[in-house]
Amino acid sequence: MSAPVIWILVPFIAAIALMFLQRGRGTSIQGAVLCLTLAAIALIIPIDTALTLGPFSIKIAGSVQLLGRSFQFTQPDEPILALIFGLAALWFFGTEAAEADRRFIPLGLGIIALLIASLAVEPFLYAALLIEIAALLAIPLLVNLPSVGIQTADQSHRGVLRFLIYQTLAMPFILFSGWMLAGVEASPGDLALTAQSGLMLVMGFAFLLAIFPLYNWIPMVAEESSPYILGFLLWLLPTFAMILALGFLDRYAWMRTSVQLTEMIRLAGLVLVVSGGWFAAFQRHLGRMMAYAAVAETGLAIIAVSLQSTLTTDLVFLLFIPRGLNLAVWALGLSIIKGNLHSLHFDSLQGLARSYPLATTGVILAHLSMAGLPLLAGFPPRLALWEQLAQISLGLAAWLLVGFFGLLVGAFRSLSVLCTTQERIAWQWKETRIQDVMLITGVFLLLALGLFPQLMQPLLRQLPAMFEHLAQ
Repeated sequence: MSAPVIWILVPFIAAIALMFLQRGRGTSIQGAVLCLTLAAIALIIPIDTALTLGPFSIKIAGSVQLLGRSFQFTQPDEPILALIFGLAALWFFGTEAAEADRRFIPLGLGIIALLIASLAVEPFLYAALLIEIAALLAIPLLVNLPSVGIQTADQSHRGVLRFLIYQTLAMPFILFSGWMLAGVEASPGDLALTAQSGLMLVMGFAFLLAIFPLYNWIPMVAEESSPYILGFLLWLLPTFAMILALGFLDRYAWMRTSVQLTEMIRLAGLVLVVSGGWFAAFQRHLGRMMAYAAVAETGLAIIAVSLQSTLTTDLVFLLFIPRGLNLAVWALGLSIIKGNLHSLHFDSLQGLARSYPLATTGVILAHLSMAGLPLLAGFPPRLALWEQLAQISLGLAAWLLVGFFGLLVGAFRSLSVLCTTQERIAWQWKETRIQDVMLITGVFLLLALGLFPQLMQPLLRQLPAMFEHLAQ
């Protein structure tokens, strides 16, 4: 058995099988258990090393040829596989509570399989193609075509169309820049070619990571589609895009040492944090507020990439777990609210905390965590990032705090709307039992990772080894 077969082919085949065997709650449990099993295998069985269990010996080969391309995993890849599949299991367990589209599990597994394949494919430029296919697979989740006519879909899903256009435009830029970078390796003294290839690469990742102002599709989709599905995609797609970006930096020394490129990346990250934070502060729609908070979160990862420090990869990976957890809890709370009230506008949510106390708690705590409130999961990575940025420039560190303050303002505005009303509404408990369990679990994890951030250390300690040169 080879690693690509286990972590790429198995979930992809399972996705196809579950697409034809959808059976309500059983599908979500099957998808989640499969992800937990794959995460456990990544943690327990080392790649390319024989594991002896009594009279049996197990060895997972690191590479395989599929469709004429080489797919290869090494031991440093195991923690990221465990992290991705472990968080995916959390999302899949919450599917029933969020009342998400029944196609979410099979299509979600297919998207994860394609994105995992983007980590392993050689030549690595084919990762851009796999990410594009994954984005195409996300369209049926974002657009529920059976419930609307074609004309209505065209009018009401402009955000989804922009998402598809931007993700598609990213692919030729990245592929063409990779072709040009091969020429840079052959002629490192050609400054014009170097500048052109760098510009093409920056443009590709600007579309892929939704750099300002190319993130306008995110709040639009937040109004059009399921908050749970959007939250899943906002966790998954930027995570793999950041890993692809780190791969470029690790491979090309001139990128790591370019002062101009570093400053450009840092500026782009700060613009995302500040604009995302303050756009969130003035929203009157909870879905759009989550969308802008996710934009700010992407900005934090981009700033971490620009630090040019041995801690760069540590900080980037430190942001991954809280991001997935925050968005999962936030999106679950919003899905419960939207599923019952059919609206996430402030005008419809006055005093909602009296009817949905746990959903409200999850939404507010996840928002506060992404704003960097102490004792919550988002605080430790933000503190570490702010400390590193302050060593470079106190002015830049101050702007980072400005973005956090914007998110904090948005959280308190949401809290005010959800907890206050002019009508006398009796306290009720309208969440179902499974919703209670998932929300309490999510809130507990938010508090546990905020109080004991060292719990993430065993998994994160080995992740920087994925990038040999960046970790030095």
